[in-house]
Amino acid sequence: MGFCLDAAASRRLIEMRGLLSLFLASLAFAGPAIASNSVTVEKLCELVATAAQQQPSAQKAAPIELATVDGSVARVTLRPPSSGWRVAIAQLEDRQGSPALQARIMPPCKLVEARRLQRDTTGAVTAVEILENDLATVRNTEPVNPPVPELAAGNARVRLAHVDTGVNYLLPDVRERLASDASGRLLGYDFWDDDDRPFDIDPRRNIFLPLHHGTTVFSVLARESGDEPIAVYRFPAPDMCRFANLVSHMAALGIRVVNMSMGSFDPADWDCFASAAAKHPDMLFVVSAGNDGRNLDQAPVYPAALPLENMVTVTSSDDFGRIGRGSNVGAGTVDIMVPAERVGVFDHRGVRDETGGTSYAAPRVAGLAMRFLAANPEASTADIIAFLVSRTRPASSAPLVHGWIPDPSDDFGF
Repeated sequence: MGFCLDAAASRRLIEMRGLLSLFLASLAFAGPAIASNSVTVEKLCELVATAAQQQPSAQKAAPIELATVDGSVARVTLRPPSSGWRVAIAQLEDRQGSPALQARIMPPCKLVEARRLQRDTTGAVTAVEILENDLATVRNTEPVNPPVPELAAGNARVRLAHVDTGVNYLLPDVRERLASDASGRLLGYDFWDDDDRPFDIDPRRNIFLPLHHGTTVFSVLARESGDEPIAVYRFPAPDMCRFANLVSHMAALGIRVVNMSMGSFDPADWDCFASAAAKHPDMLFVVSAGNDGRNLDQAPVYPAALPLENMVTVTSSDDFGRIGRGSNVGAGTVDIMVPAERVGVFDHRGVRDETGGTSYAAPRVAGLAMRFLAANPEASTADIIAFLVSRTRPASSAPLVHGWIPDPSDDFGF
């Protein structure tokens, strides 16, 4: 599962040790992650200048660590990694080694963006603050793990699940489709953070600029699945074997259709998922084929290439049945292709747009499967798969197990 992050000063040669000790001493955690009135753009630029002086000859950008006598640390990455840098990323840490502030600077000393982490009394990140150029005024705050708002009372009947990086349940368009129990409690779980807040955030590449994937995929699944309530799960990235617990949790709710727009190249990541999924043949897993431009028969991506009888792997086409650019194929591994190169979505912010790829093809098929199940509640997993196959037609643009469904949004064949 791949995501992109956003992406360099004066060359004054100054003695930084005393200066760094002075202003980085304020980074020790004591409520706020950093005392913003002790940091200025000029000080950040001095850090960058020192890093440029120390930058070794390298082909790959790597952080230059600037230590101080009090144990605080600043890490500066120059892009390209040379004295002729065009973008610099300066990250300040507190004395416990926790990230506190990150700034992007262009030469000679132009602040592009600065972000600061907000933490609770335990040190857990609760929000990312986007700062004005004075590095003190907060322009905007992005929540990281907010409480789930009160939901309308639901019932124990939930058949559809979404497994991804979570969803932004603060958005009304998301909230109205979430599955809940009779007390209004969200049905689902965050197996990443091990709490009941499956909020859409992926901090693995950069905690200051986290990625958001699950909400956008959810927007397609919600539109294509009728009015079915959706249980939401945040997948267990730190320990993929917790997928066994996730599958068991879904089984206890009675989930029948699961959308999973995710994948990786290491089959070991998915051993526990494969074992758990095989134990629940009454559950249909609809997974994305991936966007690596490869044939999964020869170069597998997982879980898409797993030989599970209760799994359907989906790839993306344009509206005319031509394989999407970069969409994976496989005559023995990729089952179905649907149009998903220009799909209407709303993102983590609630902004409506169009996007494409196999991540958005999978929820179109999961939605079709759910609508069929709603019309045929006694249908088995094999019945649902047989229905999906019956909707396909031969696809000449890509090797597939079954074929292409031109319009998965209609109810033909129910």
